Amino acid sequence: MKDLLKLYLKEHIPAFILFAVCCAVFALSFRLYGLPLSAVAYPAIICFIILITFIVMRFFRFNRKHRILRSLSEALTEDMLPPAENADDMDYRRIILLIREAAQANELAGVKRYSDMIEYYTLWAHQIKTPIAAMRLTLQNEDTQLSRRLKSDLGRVERYVDMVLAYLRLDSSSTDYVLREFELDPLIRSCVKRFSGEFIDRKLSMNFTPTKLRILSDEKWLSFVLEQLLSNALKYTPEGGITIFAEEPETLCISDTGIGIAPEDLPRIFEQGFTGYNGRRDKHASGLGLYLCRRVLKQLGHVIRVESEPGKGTVMRISFSRKK
Repeated sequence: MKDLLKLYLKEHIPAFILFAVCCAVFALSFRLYGLPLSAVAYPAIICFIILITFIVMRFFRFNRKHRILRSLSEALTEDMLPPAENADDMDYRRIILLIREAAQANELAGVKRYSDMIEYYTLWAHQIKTPIAAMRLTLQNEDTQLSRRLKSDLGRVERYVDMVLAYLRLDSSSTDYVLREFELDPLIRSCVKRFSGEFIDRKLSMNFTPTKLRILSDEKWLSFVLEQLLSNALKYTPEGGITIFAEEPETLCISDTGIGIAPEDLPRIFEQGFTGYNGRRDKHASGLGLYLCRRVLKQLGHVIRVESEPGKGTVMRISFSRKK
């Protein structure tokens, strides 16, 4: 209120200057005609009181109008605007409505472009999965080092396709979350099974201690997160293996014996596009995997944390605990 009053008085400085000039003209005229100057003081005081009263009354109207305009930051229609009191108000009213119409048109165009993009990439993902499935079917009867490597590469391509779809759908109003209670262990086994060829080919161990957790989440999206975390763990674990276990309260842990994460990179690994020291060495890191994991888990109501030490490995923790 104080700042608004200062702004209002600043706008009316010309009125006070004009009043002072008028008083000076009257005083000069009275002096030239030899009239007593005291005759000017009384009407000047009365006019000043009238001026102050007028300004105060205008301030209350100004303040009410200001509050109405401040409340129109969201939905704006012509009926919600305060009535125009002069030509300037009418011009500003017309400009505001034109800007609002242009903003609504741009918003609708943006929604349509986003919808068309989602539709295109969804179609593209389904189309590209067809040859991937055909290649996987061709390789399923072979069990050689080459076939396992090809299956691993095909799995990586599938995860990249899923990553694209997840990235596009994150901010969509129609994201298909289906929350229900289910056993976590079968989902973990299913995710680990998809990497079995890579574990065998790279001679890495997998130690899984059943968590016996029953959680409330979305199986499809949580499966996407677990696969991303396992893929990251495998990518940066040249030897040793991965361990999956549970901690209290309701926390899933994915631990690896990989190269670890540099301390200066830890605060930023969940940022969009951040690859860190390891990502720059890998040359193929996109910086989207962990960003998508955190976004998805946040929307599901879960929390992800990371602990890591260079040369000793990384532990990813997903907390499923929730308030009753």
